[in-house]
Amino acid sequence: MFILITLFILVVAMILSFIRLIYSKTLWDKILMLNLISAKVVLFIALYAIYTDRLILLDIAISYGIIGFLTMTLLSKFIMAGGREK
Repeated sequence: MFILITLFILVVAMILSFIRLIYSKTLWDKILMLNLISAKVVLFIALYAIYTDRLILLDIAISYGIIGFLTMTLLSKFIMAGGREK
């Protein structure tokens, strides 16, 4: 029961983060919100794996976390280097 409540709160937090992503003004705020949503998705997948007792989903959560980290790192480096302006 506790995991279901946590999953519901996590979904609400993801929706609020997505709304913040839409209405943020700067590019860095958008990147921060994408990173936050990515972390919440990893947590959601991990909690869902525990709730359904499908431990294979934990591998998916770890893979998604690594991909999210690399995406944010490369996107930040791309923007810091000037993006498409060069």
